[in-house]
Amino acid sequence: MPSELGDFLTGRRARVTPEAAGLPAAGPRRVPGLRREEVAVLAGTSADYYTRLEQGRERKPSAQVVEALAAALRLDDDERLHLFRLAGLALRPVTAAVDRADPSLRGLMDRWPENPALVLNRAYDVLASNVLADTLFGGWSPSHNLAEIVFGDAHARSLYRDWPEIARATCAGLRMSHGEHPGDPRLAEVLRRLLGRSEEFCALWARHDAQGKSLARKRLYHPQVGDLTVTVQTFDVRHAPGQQLVVYDAEPGSPASEALRLLGTLAATERSTTG
Repeated sequence: MPSELGDFLTGRRARVTPEAAGLPAAGPRRVPGLRREEVAVLAGTSADYYTRLEQGRERKPSAQVVEALAAALRLDDDERLHLFRLAGLALRPVTAAVDRADPSLRGLMDRWPENPALVLNRAYDVLASNVLADTLFGGWSPSHNLAEIVFGDAHARSLYRDWPEIARATCAGLRMSHGEHPGDPRLAEVLRRLLGRSEEFCALWARHDAQGKSLARKRLYHPQVGDLTVTVQTFDVRHAPGQQLVVYDAEPGSPASEALRLLGTLAATERSTTG
């Protein structure tokens, strides 16, 4: 019976070329990437044992084997951590999710007039956002879930200039979160909805990419201010495990900085008019 550990190993194996692993690429190959026997050799284990891992007949490899597999498959830090979690060798947080942003954090975000900021939980629900983020994202969709917005809201296709990469990273982030919190009911609900509604999400989910949020540059488009390139930084909220603070920033004096300043002015004007 297949396992998530086996599926992850299969997906990573298909991604590594023989050349990248320092192996000869002689002869035709029926599948992309490495053969099972090649991974076994690189990891110093038997081909039969590795096959049983992929097929789900073996689910509890030792830490030494997992470390060797991570090296053989050339995993990055996030993927390595994900592999250890799937093998039951990494501690998972036992604290319950806190699905409410702290008022003091909300106040801090509101004091950033030129930096869109939002707080996400482990299922990518937007728990809090400042006025500039609300304006940048067009008021959000009814779901108020960033992953569902990326895959289900037509506005996201124009907001994100590099939508395919954003979609891939979003799916990989959810995979990473699911590996850390496999029993989270809200995360399971979001995944169930995405898998039932989006073929694009299904295709990406089947790749088993796992990647946490990190410093990134994103190209955005807003109909009121045009194109803007921003840096996005993500911080763990220490007093609320599972929450992340996401802050958008632009180089001072850049066109993107001016665009964010203008967007903030427009948002403040609209609030004073409607208020």
